[in-house]
Amino acid sequence: MSIILLLIIVSIVVAGGFLFAFIWAVRNGQYDDDYSPSMRILFDDLKKGTDKAAGEQENTESETETTTKTKNTDKLH
Repeated sequence: MSIILLLIIVSIVVAGGFLFAFIWAVRNGQYDDDYSPSMRILFDDLKKGTDKAAGEQENTESETETTTKTKNTDKLH
């Protein structure tokens, strides 16, 4: 029975050590991501460019539909 209590105490101490190490690492910036922001700036233009091109195609399609509807309405009057 005493060995179980010893193992429980040791496991709590080890878990506390890991918790302390994790908190220390977070406070000292060990988990800060310094690499991704510098790489993200290189790929933002590509994403914006493809979104913009897709948006322009949608606008031209809707303008064509509007123009067609206007022409059809003019014929009715």
